[in-house]
Amino acid sequence: MQAARGASLTRDDTTTTSPPDRRRRTRLLQVFALVAALGYAADLGTKELALARLEPGTAVPLIGDWFGFYLTFNSGAAFSLGTSYTLVLTCVAIVAALAVLWTVRRLGSTGWALGLGFLLAGILGNLTDRLFRDPSPLRGHVVDFLQLPNFPVFNVADICINVAAAFIIIQALRSMRVDGRREGREQ
Repeated sequence: MQAARGASLTRDDTTTTSPPDRRRRTRLLQVFALVAALGYAADLGTKELALARLEPGTAVPLIGDWFGFYLTFNSGAAFSLGTSYTLVLTCVAIVAALAVLWTVRRLGSTGWALGLGFLLAGILGNLTDRLFRDPSPLRGHVVDFLQLPNFPVFNVADICINVAAAFIIIQALRSMRVDGRREGREQ
């Protein structure tokens, strides 16, 4: 028996997303895109300011010895590890950006939208340096300029990646999957 002409009585037969689900998904994609765009723009803008106003290797204290600026160029990964693998790191970053874009297709959670948005912003910020900065394309050095005591110099893209890690860890602790369902629960 059918509830209405052509309507299915089971959920399994539905092929389209209901309007509220589509609106929610659209909103989550907008959150993701906005966070990614703002984070990426902030990274590029602050790097350009640092390049225009700071001298490489010269410390500029801002809050005593606690925080300041120190322009440097990093050919490696975090903490300047892997400095001779710049090309490999560039390729890994390209794959990581594509993986984020692939994953975002299943987006169903605000926490994941924020986490993946920050992650893409950070990946693209540092990838842009590797692709277009000296010494050559695909081997460019990342611009770092933020300095804390006893900590490697970093940039806004690095902050975005760490914020993303926090969101992703929180989502994992909450057992929240990218699609918005809780692990171990069928919805």
